[in-house]
Amino acid sequence: MYIANRNFKRDLMRFRTLVYFLLIISWLFGCENLEKTRTIKLAHGLDVTHSVHLALVEMGVDLERLSGGKLQLEIYPSQQLGTERQCLELLQIGSLDMTKVSVGVLENFAPKMKVLGLPFLFRDRQHSFNVLDGPIGKMLLKDGEKYWLKGLGYYDAGSRSFYTINKPINSPKDLEGLKIRVMESVTSMDMVTSLGGSPTPISWGELYTALQQGVVDGAENNPPSFYLSRHYEVCKYYSLDEHTVMPDVLLAGTHLWKKLSTEEQGWLTKAVENSISYQRKLWMESEEEALNAVKQAGVQIIRPDKTLFSEKSADIYAQYKDREDLYKIIQDIQETQ
Repeated sequence: MYIANRNFKRDLMRFRTLVYFLLIISWLFGCENLEKTRTIKLAHGLDVTHSVHLALVEMGVDLERLSGGKLQLEIYPSQQLGTERQCLELLQIGSLDMTKVSVGVLENFAPKMKVLGLPFLFRDRQHSFNVLDGPIGKMLLKDGEKYWLKGLGYYDAGSRSFYTINKPINSPKDLEGLKIRVMESVTSMDMVTSLGGSPTPISWGELYTALQQGVVDGAENNPPSFYLSRHYEVCKYYSLDEHTVMPDVLLAGTHLWKKLSTEEQGWLTKAVENSISYQRKLWMESEEEALNAVKQAGVQIIRPDKTLFSEKSADIYAQYKDREDLYKIIQDIQETQ
């Protein structure tokens, strides 16, 4: 009886040792896998049906494929982690890895970007792509690095136009006395002021309520944003003056970028490039869909004479003549074919 009991204890000890050994091995392999997988956190303020979000999802799939699962993208849409400004601040302190913001918000962090918010700067969509994808656009992206922001590329955000609650905008004169929501952008505020309106900065997430309550008389944005935000439920006039072409910018914090190996940076760069091509294709489709949808919802689409607006806002460019660096960029953009 004693021998049997002793054998049982010995076998039990061996079993426990084996289990302990297997747990240690499992833990070590788990740590190794954790070390091999890096999760990149990206936040933005747009709806999950927006072309930018769909392109980011595609980028995540692409990134995981290119890296063999070593890099994964975790996306937080719809201002889950804050406004665009707050996301940029999180990037700067290393609490967030990547974000997408409008260049209008970015100009508060990387001042040279403000030139991209000037009214009627680009002749057409292709001209804007030639500038953004060329040396000028790359220079502007690189300029943000001194502010801990690594620019990776530009998404298409189309042209911005005015939409209003109670009256159509056929000429700049119709903007007089109207409070128009703008981004937290000095360039946007100057543009609306030059056209006779009263610019009112309000965060995107608060704008629907502000329109409902009459805090502002209208706003300005591109067709997909006007549609997906459901602002057309309140604003029944959409005037396609297309005063600005302000791209969305995809950024990584320099904190993240410096952590990535050269190989990892290459994977991320390639995934970004693929997503830009994909998003621009989706954007063209979403613009047409948005205009058709708001029209069916009872919105009056107005196509005013754009020269009335461009002539009225031309004086803004004179403000930049004293800033040689910025004025040179403006001239280079205008000369780009």
